[in-house]
Amino acid sequence: MESWKLKMNGTWNDLKGKAKKQYADLTDDDLMYEDGKDDELVGRVQKKLGKTKDEVIKWIESL
Repeated sequence: MESWKLKMNGTWNDLKGKAKKQYADLTDDDLMYEDGKDDELVGRVQKKLGKTKDEVIKWIESL
């Protein structure tokens, strides 16, 4: 499994707080995570921030 997916499985609630601090316009709905729906989360964040999929994944890894 990719490292960013492992990170989401383990501590997503903590990471969500960090994400909202960096990008105040992200909502709980944007950051809602369900097991196995990683791509949906990335897609929502990607659309909201206007970033590429790779940029969003690198950002998640940096949290």
